[in-house]
Order: sequence, then C-alpha cells, then structure tokens
Amino acid sequence: MDFYYLPGSAPCRAVQMTAAAVGVELNLKLTNLMAGEHMKPEFLKLNPQHTIPTLVDNGFALWESRAIQIYLVEKYGKDDKLYPKDPQKRALVNQRLFFDMGTLYQRFGDYHYPQIFAKQPASPEKEEKMKEAVGFFNTFLEGHDYAAGNELTIADLSLAASIATYEVASFDFTPYPNVVAWLARCKANAPGYDLNQAGADEFKAKFLS
Repeated sequence: MDFYYLPGSAPCRAVQMTAAAVGVELNLKLTNLMAGEHMKPEFLKLNPQHTIPTLVDNGFALWESRAIQIYLVEKYGKDDKLYPKDPQKRALVNQRLFFDMGTLYQRFGDYHYPQIFAKQPASPEKEEKMKEAVGFFNTFLEGHDYAAGNELTIADLSLAASIATYEVASFDFTPYPNVVAWLARCKANAPGYDLNQAGADEFKAKFLS
C-alpha cells in the first residue's frame, strides 16, 4: 500500500509505527510539501485536503493519522491488543488519541510552528499551555504503564510520535516522571520506534538546529 509522508512529521511516524506493529509493509512515497507535491492534481484526487499522511490501500484512500492507525489495526491486526474491542477500553484509547490530536500535539504546534515557519517570537503563554498538556498526560499515566492501561496500544504510538518531537525540541520532562518512565518503555517496546526516532531527529535537523 502507498504511504505519502514526510519522516519528520509526527503523525506520519505514528502510522509507520502502527504499520510495524501489525506487520504491514508501506510503499513509502516521500511528499515534498515545500515543492507543492501535495497540490498536484493526482494527489488532490486522492486527498482533497492535500494533507499528509495519506494512505492508499488497493485504491482506498484515507488520511488523518489516527484514522489510518485505527484502519490498519482493524484490518490487519492479528488480535485486539493494540485497539481493544471492549467498549470501555476502546473508549479510553480513543480519548487518548483525541487528546493527542487536539491538545498535546496541537499545543506543540501552536508554540513551535509560528517560530519555525513565520519567524515569530516565542509565546510564554503558549509554552505554558504546552507544559499543561504534558502535565495532563503525566496524570493520565499515574498507576499504569501505558497511556490507556498496562498494554501498549495505538494511543501510545500516536503519543510517542508527539512526545519524541517534544524531546528533540529540548522540552524539559523533569517535572513529569510518569512521562519519562513511559517514554523509556515505548523506546524499548514500541514496534518501529527506531523509525520514529530517526524522523524526530530529522525534524530537529531541519527545523530546530
């Protein structure tokens, strides 16, 4: 299946880790946004929103990384550990996915992207919101090993992509010991974490050096 991506993108890395977890090989299609490759007519036919990541599985096109993660585990997962079928367990995984999308990753972007792409000064208020988001996550992790319990799920893979980006941006995790311990577990146990780290390092080299 074709995967339109950039290695520095946290959402793209979340999908790559999910594909590794379910044993699916992605046909990587590097998509140069700066050159406008996402605005070409052939790409717009696949994804009118012209965003990455975009997955094309035997003619079926899907975008939004967390939707792609869910699709991959539902179609190709060998069991339901990564995305439990139990309604309450699944609801918790979904909440963590939506938290990542709407709060944790969003606040990283709100703080860093104006500095990176618009050369704006750092906003102390947005930095505090970013710290608040990591604080929320630290609280979620209290008493268990992973984001939605004691088993690794796709929520961890999505959150690990975001937190790896925080890490290469030199975010101070010292006040958040649960996040520090969780990240160490993800580095040791998450399938494809090496791809995540390499992509985060590339993001740092391109935008944070």
